[in-house]
Amino acid sequence: MVLDPRTMPSQGTCGREADWASSPSEDDLTTGPATTFQTMGTIVSFRASPHVQVALSGDLQRIFRHHDERFSLYKPDSELSRVATGRLPLSRSSLELRDMYALAVEWRSVTDGLFDPQNPDGGLDLNGVVKAHAIEQAGEFLWQEGEHDWSLNCGGDILCSGTQSPGAPWLIGISDPADRSAMVASVTTSPDRMAIATSGVSERGHHIWFPTTTTTGKKSRSVVQVSVAAADILTADVIATAIYAGGTDSLQDMAERFKVDIFTIDADGQTRWTVERPPADPSSASRGPGTSAGFAFF
Repeated sequence: MVLDPRTMPSQGTCGREADWASSPSEDDLTTGPATTFQTMGTIVSFRASPHVQVALSGDLQRIFRHHDERFSLYKPDSELSRVATGRLPLSRSSLELRDMYALAVEWRSVTDGLFDPQNPDGGLDLNGVVKAHAIEQAGEFLWQEGEHDWSLNCGGDILCSGTQSPGAPWLIGISDPADRSAMVASVTTSPDRMAIATSGVSERGHHIWFPTTTTTGKKSRSVVQVSVAAADILTADVIATAIYAGGTDSLQDMAERFKVDIFTIDADGQTRWTVERPPADPSSASRGPGTSAGFAFF
């Protein structure tokens, strides 16, 4: 099925709560308001049972705040800013920063340079791994606290655990890049697809740099939005960024090498996917309220 954004319902969300016509189960974790907070230049939305949100949201905020204070390039005195501007040699930076840099360099190698922690001017930018690492640490914390049914949405990068309601997996919508209030498709989570990330200038800003040619020497067809579903959020985030930079020529290679599902939209509105069954038309889904920044919960 080729999805046409023009046929999608107009209801949708963009970083706020939405009211849907249908009434989901009282056990559905999307029925109540999400806990939201600002960090790392974006919004984090945390969904779980009400008492879990109240009890643990402060701890989650501290995890994200730590990453923001150390790695933000918008904070001139952050450790990464001091490294990027030459005030602090990388070799004298903290072990945590050097480990994050090593992680980014490793991903640059395995993606053949499509993912790159250095911008065209040679400056260091670790945003491509930092946000996913913060989400991952927040998820690990929730598991350590014995909480297994929840979702974290940080600027369109989503990590889910357990179920949305008893026996029902999380259902996530993909926003239309041309109209952030509309959905073009929906994705159902599964045990090996609990993390989903979206990449595009509307989601990421302008920190993605583009190779002029692919490994074949020819310019690749560009995409305006890439959504990747994977077993972990770091893989989903990095591969979405790599495909957005590499264009359509990188689709099949990335899907096969990293065992991920990919859904793209190009400048002409054409959709492509690498899954056996394409994402579902959201008009057929039973919806509940959700939040969106690339992906939205139905």
